[in-house]
Amino acid sequence: MSVNRITLVITPEQRQAAAAGVAQVKAALPALAKLQPGELRELHGFGAKNEVFGRGILRALQAHPHIVPATLDVAGAQADLDALDALRPLLEAVRLLHAELEDTVALLGHDVMDFAYDGYQQLKLVGSADSGLDDMRGDIGAQFNRRRRPALTPEPVPAG
Repeated sequence: MSVNRITLVITPEQRQAAAAGVAQVKAALPALAKLQPGELRELHGFGAKNEVFGRGILRALQAHPHIVPATLDVAGAQADLDALDALRPLLEAVRLLHAELEDTVALLGHDVMDFAYDGYQQLKLVGSADSGLDDMRGDIGAQFNRRRRPALTPEPVPAG
């Protein structure tokens, strides 16, 4: 017997409001970047160790501006770090929202499939009495038909 693990009704107004919220975030941050496939592999990582290194170098160069050549943009690096620090809380909130959306979609899909398996069994039970229903069940269930692989014959073990 199927168990409904989640019940969710999304009104058109709620969907529209959520889509507007996403559009508002995109509009509020128009300079967000979109990398091309494979481009991420070419970038320097910014894990915990590299972050400590980067912040330390920036602090050292800010403390000793007399050693900084004109080719190093200290203000630009500080602006990048400030933007990164500003985006992190937003990124974490979006990650949490993404996880909740994924979990909700997974539960909804599970509920549909749980119901469908029970419904399919019901169609199998009563379908034989109604050829139209039996044909429909057969068409729907065809996705589960597996092509059988030819049986493998064991290779003879050479006499030793």
